[in-house]
Amino acid sequence: MKKDDLPKKIAVFPLGNFIIFPKTTVPLNIFEPRYIEMINDSMKTNKLIGMIQPKLLKNSQEDSVELHEIGCLGRITSFKETEDGRYEIDLKGIIRFQIIEETKNEKKYREYKINFENYLQDLDENKEEVKFSDLELIFKDLKSLFEKKGFIINWKALEKQSLDETINALAMASPFSLEEKQVLLETKNLSIRKTKISEILSTYNYDQYNNTTLQ
Repeated sequence: MKKDDLPKKIAVFPLGNFIIFPKTTVPLNIFEPRYIEMINDSMKTNKLIGMIQPKLLKNSQEDSVELHEIGCLGRITSFKETEDGRYEIDLKGIIRFQIIEETKNEKKYREYKINFENYLQDLDENKEEVKFSDLELIFKDLKSLFEKKGFIINWKALEKQSLDETINALAMASPFSLEEKQVLLETKNLSIRKTKISEILSTYNYDQYNNTTLQ
C-alpha cells in the first residue's frame, strides 16, 4: 500500500487482549452483530479495518470505553462465512496509526479519523539493518520464556522470514502482558523494538531468578 492510498477515516475494532503488528497476519473469528456489519462494509470497500486495544475491559460500555491512541491498520486477506453465521478472516497488519477523534455515524461500530504520519516507515519494503546475530540472545531468552509458559513456536519457519516479520511476530505472539505489547507496538522502529523486547525479557528472567532463590 502507498501513502496516498491510506484512508483518512477507518472503522475500528477495539478488541481487548489482542494486538496486531505490521507485516504479521492473524486469524480472527467474528460473531458479534456489530462487527459482522463492520466486516460486511469493509469487504464492500477497501477491506481495511483498524485494530486497537481498549484501556478498560471490565464493567465498561464498549460504545464509550476509552481506547489506546495507537493501533494498527489491517487488510482482510482471507474471508469465510461459516454455517452458523460467523466470519472467519485473516487480517494482515499494514501500518500503525494514531487516532485523532471519533466520528459520529449511524452504524453499530465505531469509526475514527486517524493519522499515519509517525509510522510511514511501516510501509517501507526496505528491510532495516538488524542482523540475526543481534537477535541470538533474544531468541534464546524468548525460547526459554515461551517454553516455560507452554507456548509452542515454529522457530525454523520464523527464521526463514525477514527480520521485521520475525520480530513483529514474536512480539505479537509472546506471553508478555498486553501493556508490554502495547509498548512494543508504539516503538518507533524495529531496532528500538528489538531493544525493548530484550529489556522486557530481562525483567522476566530477573523475576524468575528471584522466585527461585526465595523458595
